[in-house]
Amino acid sequence: MVTRSTLDPLEEARALVKLRYTRARALRPPMKAVAISADRVNRKSGAARLPPLKLLQARWKEIAGEQLYKFSHPEKLSASKDGRILTLRVIPQAAPLVQHQSETIRQRVSVAAGGDITAIRIVQGPIQRGAETVAYRPRTRPLTPEEAALLDAGAKEIENPRLRAAIVALGKAVLTADR
Repeated sequence: MVTRSTLDPLEEARALVKLRYTRARALRPPMKAVAISADRVNRKSGAARLPPLKLLQARWKEIAGEQLYKFSHPEKLSASKDGRILTLRVIPQAAPLVQHQSETIRQRVSVAAGGDITAIRIVQGPIQRGAETVAYRPRTRPLTPEEAALLDAGAKEIENPRLRAAIVALGKAVLTADR
């Protein structure tokens, strides 16, 4: 490929030298650094003064998401050689779900807590949030007479007594969980 310039080669070399040593100047002064101002405002806010665990507990709903918030709660941050370990208290039924999503949770928590969260330890048990304890078993109520009659009428046709009893028990569990 042949490139030819319409300018004199000597003048082109002079222009390149002039461009190399000439600095452009801004037409107006640059804007004050936004990051410095934002950092000053952020330092004064109450969230930045919280210890990392308290910050995680306060913001857990937005960090973990609505679904995982119901089943888990950050309990402890402990140090190790490689970084920090977050201990989550999880209700037993949701432990496999949380374990499956632990890498995503670890990444989100690392961003929120300032990095270096290397692992998540899961502890199963009831979750305490303030004065309330999150119950993971549905509360049952007695069936109304209409519901009990409907259930018995449907189960009368079953000849095997053990099967009939199992279906009635299952029907009561389903009806109480629906309400």
